[in-house]
Amino acid sequence: MRAVEFHEYGGPEVLRVVRTAAPEPGPGQVTVEAVWAGVNFADVKARAEGYRVASLPHRPGLEVSGRIRAVGEGVTGLRAGQQVITLVDDGGYAEVVLAQAARVFPMPEGLDLRTAAALPTVLPTAHALVHEVGRLRAGESVLVHGAAGGVGTAVGQLARAAGAGAVYGVASGDAKADYALKHGYDEVFRPGTFETDVRRATGGRGVDLVLDPVGGDTLRRGLEALAVFGRLVSFGNAGGAAPWRAGQDELYAQGRSVAGFSVLGLAQSAPEALRALTERALRAVCDGVVVLPVTAEFSLSDAADAHRLIGGRTSTGKLLLRITD
Repeated sequence: MRAVEFHEYGGPEVLRVVRTAAPEPGPGQVTVEAVWAGVNFADVKARAEGYRVASLPHRPGLEVSGRIRAVGEGVTGLRAGQQVITLVDDGGYAEVVLAQAARVFPMPEGLDLRTAAALPTVLPTAHALVHEVGRLRAGESVLVHGAAGGVGTAVGQLARAAGAGAVYGVASGDAKADYALKHGYDEVFRPGTFETDVRRATGGRGVDLVLDPVGGDTLRRGLEALAVFGRLVSFGNAGGAAPWRAGQDELYAQGRSVAGFSVLGLAQSAPEALRALTERALRAVCDGVVVLPVTAEFSLSDAADAHRLIGGRTSTGKLLLRITD
């Protein structure tokens, strides 16, 4: 089979197409003949700096849609030939992907393989940020960094559907801002001035919920944008800065709180919770609450071009690799 790997860290050019034997499923596992694979910023960080890489060579890719090739011992409810979507720890950039059965989901009725490949990381993350961790209530306001990305696209729509009083985004340019305004956002600010823009837009009150995948100094500034009793949720460190910590002085006086979320962390620590979360989140797409546009697609052999686009911070929506026709 064909797969994409990197044998050293570096730019997109270190990605190479290799030919290797297809994996076989062990107990509790299945193999999936991949048709589409999602491309995520986490894949770029893995290639560039070793994020979540245990050893080299490494095969990136976290989300796949396709058909089950084989089922391992003890697996029930799944069968060869069945269309599925799955979240994997790595290895998604390949014609055959090994997956834990607990993270394999039969294709929901009404979805196609191309649309489904965009969902396994983005949609559960967005749902958790709005509902389980962010606990957004009707009438509350929310500020979302990375509003034009995959998670941001889904969050804007979910927040609107949850009855948010105002949905504000942060994006780095006009094209991204225009995109976000079409997916649930009332107003979009720039990264350099978002905290003062929030105060202006809310009459000095601040927002009830801030969702931040950037980390570092952006988290500190996000705390300043919160209203009394506001919540800040960190769900990434795209900026690569050293972790920033909030303490009693920042939180106590106005009853603010800080939380965190990682869909990959949840997959490791509480797989049943991830499964329940994903099933809830998928209903939002099946019911038409969320539309997640695929804005670019590439062949498996052009994975480096996909990485250049997403790494250049100019992409919007979701990027996919076309594994097989």
